[in-house]
Amino acid sequence: MALFRWKRRGPKAARRYPVPLTTHQLWMVSLSAPVSRDKGASRTTLYPYARIDDDSARRWLADQWEITSREQLVDRLDELSRSGYRARAYRLTGVAPLAWDAALYVDIARRGFGCGLIGEGDAWTALKNIVPAVARTYSSWQEYADHYLLGRQVWREGLRGSEDSELPASQAVADAHLRALLDTENRSSPWNQAPWDTISHPDRTR
Repeated sequence: MALFRWKRRGPKAARRYPVPLTTHQLWMVSLSAPVSRDKGASRTTLYPYARIDDDSARRWLADQWEITSREQLVDRLDELSRSGYRARAYRLTGVAPLAWDAALYVDIARRGFGCGLIGEGDAWTALKNIVPAVARTYSSWQEYADHYLLGRQVWREGLRGSEDSELPASQAVADAHLRALLDTENRSSPWNQAPWDTISHPDRTR
């Protein structure tokens, strides 16, 4: 008989971080919602998972980004904020999809916080740094989603020799995930909980 080693589930992240996000904080976290497709992902907390799983955050950063130190994390965030993938996209399409880089930026910052490479205060500072550029570039989550998909398509086309099925998620999966986020009837979507104009109004508790 085959033996299976079950991974012990960590406590709910809400127990470690019980204070709910303010409306501005939820909006900032929601910038990474297109990337947060995993079943165990949290889209309404700074911590990236619904349950505490620091090892997964650490492995993801190392495997996907070759980030294993605070310095590497900071350098990657700086690169994404300054040019990222949108520079290449602009050369190919004439459009610089900031949304793709912003989603990756926030995702990396949250995972860096999740595995302890940066503290909570530094993570929020990182997220706040990307807000002005995003807020003045887009006027809705729909526009943000459209540019995210454009950036993803340029990135995917750059992975020559890779089949779509070998990527972290197929384009069809990414499309479906964004449709769910934009669905006005989807109460669990953070984009419905924090509409786009939220960031333009005074912050408040939720």
